[in-house]
Amino acid sequence: MNYNNVKFVTSYGVSGQLPPSDGVEIAFAGRSNVGKSSLINKVFNRKNLARVSSVPGKTVTINFFDCDGIKMIDLPGYGYAKVSHDEKIRWAELMEGYFQSGRNIHLVLQLVDMRHSVTAQDIEMMNFMKFNNIPFIVVMTKCDKLNKSETAKRLQEIKTELADFEGVKAIPFSATKGTGVEDIKREIEKAI
Repeated sequence: MNYNNVKFVTSYGVSGQLPPSDGVEIAFAGRSNVGKSSLINKVFNRKNLARVSSVPGKTVTINFFDCDGIKMIDLPGYGYAKVSHDEKIRWAELMEGYFQSGRNIHLVLQLVDMRHSVTAQDIEMMNFMKFNNIPFIVVMTKCDKLNKSETAKRLQEIKTELADFEGVKAIPFSATKGTGVEDIKREIEKAI
């Protein structure tokens, strides 16, 4: 797959708009402000493919990208407190509609912030994927913000935090330094 051959296709704000799943889909999921847009831009070697914002909760739609016929799906971030109740309900409906519409999901990259313990919402998302037999890996973003001993500590802790998800790979990632990009690409290619 040529990662430079990627283009934005379209966005959907409600699940009823989603087209039928007509090919392999790789999805990117995680809390608001975990770095999904930065990861997408780094993996596809583009500065502005996915919009990066300093304000959490900016991805409010499901964004479809195409890379050599493979659909790359940027899902809205969850867990951002400063949005209205109605907006949270819309996001939940959108996410549920995506995952439960018989899509051809080959892999979900579940992003977590490496600086912090995995949250209850992250675990809830992973349990949902486990229950629905959706393959996923964990990408630990912002690893460049930790020193060597902090990194080693978090790599040990994540094993305990993911104990209920046997065999799930956790990959440290830095959008700044490019750490983990090749590992992520390998996992995507294995999945397709």
